[in-house]
Order: sequence, then structure tokens, then C-alpha cells
Amino acid sequence: MASDGGGERGSRLLRGILDACLLALVAEQDRYGYELAAALRQAGLGMVRDGSIYPLVSRLEAKGLLDSYVAPSTSGPGRRYYRITDAGRRELWEARTTWKQVATGVDAILHVSRQGD
Repeated sequence: MASDGGGERGSRLLRGILDACLLALVAEQDRYGYELAAALRQAGLGMVRDGSIYPLVSRLEAKGLLDSYVAPSTSGPGRRYYRITDAGRRELWEARTTWKQVATGVDAILHVSRQGD
């Protein structure tokens, strides 16, 4: 069976963990939207469209998990940077804990399934 390179299936799986990925990237350093999109691509998550980042970070900001500020840019108008809040750090910690549990279980099951291939 041909692989879709992650395509739609990868997008569906990623949808549930993308908030945590964005929080983790912003926890490393304050970032603006394009930087977030580039970091996701660099990590191999190129199926996330640049335009989908902005509604996600806006929602995270509305939930109090991110804060934003505008900083001057040398190449045009100011850029809106996002930084993680204390609530965002707590949410990220919980998401990492949950992800470890889920990934361990899924890896164990998929590994067993591969042996029967």
C-alpha cells in the first residue's frame, strides 16, 4: 500500500498534540508566527500550514496559555511575538506527561504489530 507521507493521517494525529508542540516551541524562546511555522517544518511537521498557526496561537492566548507583544522589525512593520505564561507552562507539563504515556502505549502496540507483518 502506498504511503501518503503522513498527509491526511498525519494531520489528523497531529491535530491533538499541536497545541503542546506550539507551547514547547514558545517555551524555548519567544517566537513570532512565521518562526513557529518554520520550526514545525524543521521538526518534520511540514503538513501544518502556515496559515493555521495564527488561529491556534490566538486561541492559546485567549486561554491564557500564551501572551503576546509587538516588537520592532528591521524589515517592515513590527512583529507579534508570543511568550508562554505560567498557565502555559503548567499545560505544557501536563501535555508532555500525557504524551509520554500515550506514546509508550502506542509504540508498544505498533511494535508488536510489526513483528506479525
